[in-house]
Amino acid sequence: MTLAPLIKLNDGHAIPQLGLGTWPLDDDQVATAVVHAVEAGYRHIDTAVKYGNEEGVGNGILASGVDRGELFVTTKLDGQFQGQDRAVEGLEGSLKRLKLDYVDLLLIHWPLPQRDEFISTWKTFERLQAEGKARSIGVSNFKRAHLERLMAECEVVPAVNQIQLSPAITRVAEREFHTRHGIVTEAYSPLGGSGASLLDAPVLAQLGEKYGKTPGQLVLRWHIQQGIVTIPKSGNPDRIAENLDVFDFALDPQDLAEIAILEEGPGAGNDSDVTGH
Repeated sequence: MTLAPLIKLNDGHAIPQLGLGTWPLDDDQVATAVVHAVEAGYRHIDTAVKYGNEEGVGNGILASGVDRGELFVTTKLDGQFQGQDRAVEGLEGSLKRLKLDYVDLLLIHWPLPQRDEFISTWKTFERLQAEGKARSIGVSNFKRAHLERLMAECEVVPAVNQIQLSPAITRVAEREFHTRHGIVTEAYSPLGGSGASLLDAPVLAQLGEKYGKTPGQLVLRWHIQQGIVTIPKSGNPDRIAENLDVFDFALDPQDLAEIAILEEGPGAGNDSDVTGH
């Protein structure tokens, strides 16, 4: 069984570097996927209220038979839970559906800057962390300006910023900013880009022959070698196991440089100033 290495967070906790993404699986699909993932060695499960599958994730955790303390569970609260302590009710609902007493990581799903409620929401998150209902707290889809304002007006620096990131959408400047401030970068949609299928790129097929790995494994290894936490999503048992099988090889510097040609440019990916939920 393969276990992902741990990355230390700025609050003293640690997050497994590779986890199971669960969107857009429904409750039944995700319960089965979680069981397969835990059997394969996953100890990090990522969900969100918006995914509508927290109950299934909870069922899968129970069915897996693994002690709760061995798992790192993330959920996210979207816009309906921003402002006026709405996050308290939001997390209570998530914990009930997940059948857990706490989550390991609680994220603000989108900044929604036009609503101007992420600061008050973060202050509620700080209280939920102090109460032990969320061991670590972080954000998702936050840009530099959002983070700078949050850190200027609040006490706790986010442990994680989960953003759309892959060899096609590299977010280099964002990652450098995170590193300077002790924020771990976590990639969602790590196997995708904003245009044509990333995994169909000829360079990945060529490197796959060299390493005896699939294009998806090469892309996930690209994340791992740069210290990025990554959460590939799948409900297929074989693919779930395949995605975790990336810790027995390392990409050469020359090969990392070749993968760099897949970058789609600074305008690729979503813009959380104008999108979100």
